[in-house]
Amino acid sequence: MAKILVTGGTGHLGRDLVPALNEAGHIVRLLVRKAGQDDSVEWAIGDLATGEGIDEALGGVDTVIHAATLSPIARRGMRPIDFFSSPASVDIEGTRHLLAASQRAGVGHFIFVSIVGLEFSGLPYARVKLAGEQLVRESPLPWSVIRATPFYYLLAQMLGGLKWLPVWPLPTSPSNPVDTRDVGSYLAEAAGDGKRGVWPEIGGPETMPFSTFARQYCQALGIKRFILPLPFSRKMSRSMGLVETGERRGERTWRAWLSEQSQSARSAKAA
Repeated sequence: MAKILVTGGTGHLGRDLVPALNEAGHIVRLLVRKAGQDDSVEWAIGDLATGEGIDEALGGVDTVIHAATLSPIARRGMRPIDFFSSPASVDIEGTRHLLAASQRAGVGHFIFVSIVGLEFSGLPYARVKLAGEQLVRESPLPWSVIRATPFYYLLAQMLGGLKWLPVWPLPTSPSNPVDTRDVGSYLAEAAGDGKRGVWPEIGGPETMPFSTFARQYCQALGIKRFILPLPFSRKMSRSMGLVETGERRGERTWRAWLSEQSQSARSAKAA
């Protein structure tokens, strides 16, 4: 049993990671700016951007899982500004603060959650995230880097933004996005393993053209849209974040995830 400090524990990934860690028998402490009500975890008040409260949060901690990130695109969709800049307060400065405090606390394992194909993307957010990853790789701490393909919820968010269009021109580039539950289970495995360094990348169980993911999305929602397949070069596809990996595959398919989301929406509406 280890005491694990998790950043980003209240986000999409964190909400699946924390139960996986609890199930594995770990004591979980979340670094947050405002404490929650869940008594299955410990709450530590701190701020990655300023470094405030991090030293106190690391008291007695064996392992850190740094899952926090600041992606404006994930929060509210793509906007023109995202092609020019992305905030570095969490992914670079926050990572630097957390690494320094972890070294002072003698943390035995620092796990960084990253993204497949960062080095190929031209988006400012990808460059910021990659810079944070590089800080971890250069740290004297025992570290692990685990890269995942984009999450299903992000794919659904992006496709949802296209609903107003009758025609969806989408690339045929292969990709295999992944469920956050599969990534959470993988991180929990890494927290209890003695391995350090770069872990195999994780993606979803199915590699398909991006346009096929869109077709399945429309089918699941019962909406009719014309999908216009567009062939893109591999270089252009990766620069747009359309990536794939076969190193490790999750279990939950896109169709299964969509079905769960539809059932949850119907249940919420009925209630």
